[in-house]
Amino acid sequence: MFTVTPIPAFSDNYIWVISLPGNSNVAVVDPGDAQPVNEYLISNQLNLTAILITHHHNDHTGGVNDLVETHNVPVYGPASSPFDGITHPLKDGDSVELLGSNFEIREIPGHTLDHISYFSAQIRPQIFCGDTLFLAGCGRLFEGTAEQMLQAMKYFADLPDDTQIFCTHEYSLANLNFALAVEPDNNDIKEAISSCNALRADDKPTLPSTIQQEKKINPFMRTQHQDVITAANEFSATQLDSEIEIFASIREWKNQF
Repeated sequence: MFTVTPIPAFSDNYIWVISLPGNSNVAVVDPGDAQPVNEYLISNQLNLTAILITHHHNDHTGGVNDLVETHNVPVYGPASSPFDGITHPLKDGDSVELLGSNFEIREIPGHTLDHISYFSAQIRPQIFCGDTLFLAGCGRLFEGTAEQMLQAMKYFADLPDDTQIFCTHEYSLANLNFALAVEPDNNDIKEAISSCNALRADDKPTLPSTIQQEKKINPFMRTQHQDVITAANEFSATQLDSEIEIFASIREWKNQF
């Protein structure tokens, strides 16, 4: 199991540092800004050995070129990405060996068409999923479709329940407030709100979440539950006939929330 440490960036991003106990070699995920990464490496006497990219948005890639110039490390990322800083392109089904363990690559378009995730099936499985799956939420559909994003949610739902989810934004409380609007009687959502409020009051990240928790609180992973179906129908003011339509309705509701 990797040790995963967040480096805060911008207003609500996390750049994840992946390491092993007693090993000074590390990798970083989605470094939108090089400065906080370099400061963290220097202050902790660490050696950057790889960069992992989930998708091309600048708040995930903006620091890559500066880091490569300083550290001369490989940059892993989606083969279909328009970002030209990737040195090791990856596609669905590929794997990456990092710090002695393998990451399985899954293409999960929806937020962007080039989006991928990195899954490590260790003693405690971990996934780095960028802007696709959030605590109690999912990414906006900037380039992909509701059907693509729903398929990504189904992929996540099939992962082991104890999988730790490392997304890249501190959106948890906003997402939970929306989730409660969808399911006002869901006590798991209310408990998550209380827990996340306590963490933020101490200036701590609300992440990682787990697959088990998301199945209980995330409306985008609960589109087969009757309360979510009823809420989607009420928002759309129509009878929705498919899970894709229900997902699309909930996503549009969140856009307006």
